Amino acid sequence: MVDYETIIGFECHSQLKTATKLFCGCSTVFGAEPNSQTCPICLGMPGVLPVMNRKAFELALKTAIALNCEVPPVTVFDRKNYYYPDLPKNFQTSQNYHPLGRDGVMDIEVNGELKQIGIDNVHLEEDAGKLIHPEGSGANKSHVDLNRAGTPLLEIVTKPELRSIDEARACMEAMRQLLIYLDVSDCKMQEGSLRFEPSISIRPFDQKKLGNRVEIKNVNSVRFVVSALEFEIARQAEILDSGGTVKQETALFDETRNETRPMRTKEYAEDYRYFPEPDLVPNHLSRERLEEVKASLPELPLARRQRFLNKYGLPEYDAGVLVGDPGVADYFEECTRLHSDFKSVSNLVMNDILRELGERRIEIGEFTVSPEAASDLLERVAGGEVNKNQSREVFAEMVETGKSAGDIIEEKGLRQIGDEDTLSDLVKESIANNPQAADEYRAGKKKAKGALVGPIMQATKGKANPQVINQLIDELLSES
Repeated sequence: MVDYETIIGFECHSQLKTATKLFCGCSTVFGAEPNSQTCPICLGMPGVLPVMNRKAFELALKTAIALNCEVPPVTVFDRKNYYYPDLPKNFQTSQNYHPLGRDGVMDIEVNGELKQIGIDNVHLEEDAGKLIHPEGSGANKSHVDLNRAGTPLLEIVTKPELRSIDEARACMEAMRQLLIYLDVSDCKMQEGSLRFEPSISIRPFDQKKLGNRVEIKNVNSVRFVVSALEFEIARQAEILDSGGTVKQETALFDETRNETRPMRTKEYAEDYRYFPEPDLVPNHLSRERLEEVKASLPELPLARRQRFLNKYGLPEYDAGVLVGDPGVADYFEECTRLHSDFKSVSNLVMNDILRELGERRIEIGEFTVSPEAASDLLERVAGGEVNKNQSREVFAEMVETGKSAGDIIEEKGLRQIGDEDTLSDLVKESIANNPQAADEYRAGKKKAKGALVGPIMQATKGKANPQVINQLIDELLSES
């Protein structure tokens, strides 16, 4: 059996974060009544003229620069001609000859190592509508919803430089993270605002020529993209092993059957008969404008993660999780301004706050506990006012009620007992009542200490400060 090399490239389609469509004033809000967000322009009525959405152009430009693309002084829109029921004009306004950016690069991390992936081009285009295919008995027609028609899309085309499914997954995650950090898209794949369309081929390792590729369309999650790639690699290998030829085509992924199936023969650029859009003027970009946009870019994910490692001394895993969402990273950094135990802040954010966000299905901006309130709780734990177990109860109450840590501690009577005089009598009593455990601990059996601590915690209903108890036990047993 021949060993094959996998070749993967992506077309990433991201809906830009604008209130209106690319060439008209219709809303882009998700979930509206079908065909309620349309007008003569996005419906392709005769005689209408498009006007470009300036914000969409600026967001696309920002992304091209962040991807280290060469941005030409002039960019032009083109007509991409093809017929489809949800494309009312029978052409798509896109960019082919003079896109916003070419020949960029993006860093991805795969299994702890950095790899640079080439970006073929970045361009701006309008989306098509949506076909709805009713299921069930008696369903014999499809419906067209044109609310998405004309929505501004950013298309990022990578070079075919990914060599494994791990690299493909890392590329998708890095791309999504970049777009979120740039604040150009909300990247909600479940709403269709981010789509990855992989093209995949395989070839024997000793072969230089690329094999025929299959492009997989309309996959709405990273998990399903990975499943589609796994199936397609196995399918193509089976064809080549049997002496067959892989057809160059476009395929769909059936999520139920976990397999791809042919959609149409793969088109080439000439099939679309591109020509310059006559109703839109070229866009001119000065060098000063490009430098201005470049200077406005935020700190990007990989750079921020490295800073978290260096500045806060966090483990690699912590830094990766925290930087995964810019809002979460901002929350963490605000907490560190108020509480200097960076690892305890990281633990609270990763273990408690992210769990709450997941269970409530909310973003960090909607979270009810502010960084100031969270830091106040950590300060109280560090000061011995409550122990870590009690702090979890306090935190849960803070999330539910919005009350401060101090108020909850007082109301529930959770304040730790840290007074040495009070605890000293309890320690002496525990030693006297458990002589065997005391002798074993003196003899070096560390586990025996639990038999001395337990009665004290029981007597104080868990409020005794463990650090003080342990210190007193050590002092008293060393004296006797």
